[in-house]
Amino acid sequence: MSRTRTRYAPDRGLTGRMVTTMFLIGLLYVVLVGVLIAALSGSWPIILVITGGIFIAQFWFSDRIAAFSMGAKEVTPEQEPELHGAIDRICALADMEKPRVAIARSDVPNAFATGRSERTALVCATTGLMRRLEPEELEGVLAHEMSHVAHRDVAVMTIASFLGVLAGIITRVALWGGLARNNRSNDPVGVALMLIPLVSAVVYALSFLLTRLLSRYRELSADRTAALLTGRPSALASALTKVDGQLARIPTEDLRKAEPYNAFYFMPAFSSKQSLGRLLSSHPTLEQRLEQLARISADLSRP
Repeated sequence: MSRTRTRYAPDRGLTGRMVTTMFLIGLLYVVLVGVLIAALSGSWPIILVITGGIFIAQFWFSDRIAAFSMGAKEVTPEQEPELHGAIDRICALADMEKPRVAIARSDVPNAFATGRSERTALVCATTGLMRRLEPEELEGVLAHEMSHVAHRDVAVMTIASFLGVLAGIITRVALWGGLARNNRSNDPVGVALMLIPLVSAVVYALSFLLTRLLSRYRELSADRTAALLTGRPSALASALTKVDGQLARIPTEDLRKAEPYNAFYFMPAFSSKQSLGRLLSSHPTLEQRLEQLARISADLSRP
C-alpha cells in the first residue's frame, strides 16, 4: 500500500484547486454526455458504454501511454547509478516510496513524472538534462518532479486533460456527421449533430482553461516544496536558468516534437520565443519561478 503522507510540505491551495478543477471537469463531462444522449436518445446505452469505457481506459493507461510517447525507458541502478542515487536521496528526505526510474534518449534537457499514485509513479530525465546539469541541480529537478507524485497532481492533470481530448474527438465526428446531413436540415438528428460541435467546442475551451490554471499553480507549488525539502532553492533556480538557456539552442524540429507534452515537462519546450504557446503555457514564466525561489532562499537564510 502506498503512503498517503510524505515530508513534502502540504499545499492547501493546490489541494483546493485540484478538488475544484475535478468538480468542474466532472460537471463538464456530465453536460457533454447529457447533450449526446439528448441529441441521440435512441443510442444512449452505446454512448454511456463508449464514453465510460474511454474514460476508464484513459485513467488506467494514460500515464503509460504518455511515458511511451515521450520515449521513457526504465533503467536499473547499474545502468544509471547517478540518476538512481539522486532519487534515493530524495526518497529518504521525503519518506516516500521510490518510483520507477526512467531515461529518455533526447537532447532536449527536461524531466517529467507520470503515474496515478506513488505505487505506479515513474520519474524520467532526458539524457540531455543529465549531461548538462550538476548533481545538485539534477537533484533539485528530480525533487520537483517527485513533488508532483507526492501531491498526486499528476493524476489530476491526466484525468482533467482527457475531457478536452474527448470533446475534440466528438467535435470532429459531429462535424463530419453534420456535413454528411447538410442537405437534410429539417432532420432533427441532423440539427442535433450540427449543435454538438458548438457544445463540444465550449467544453474543450473551458477544460483547456481549467487545466492551464491548475497547471501553472502546480508548477509553482512543486518548485516551492522541492526547494523546502532539499533546502537548496539556489540549485533549482540554477537548473531552471540553465535549462531555459539550453532550450534556445535545441533544433526547432526537436522542440516541436516535444511541445505536445509540455504539460508534463519540468520546463516547457517552445519552437519559437514568439510562440503563441507561451501565452497559453502550462507553466508560469521563468521570472515568476525564479522570484519565488529567491524569496524562499531569503527566508531560509534568516536566523
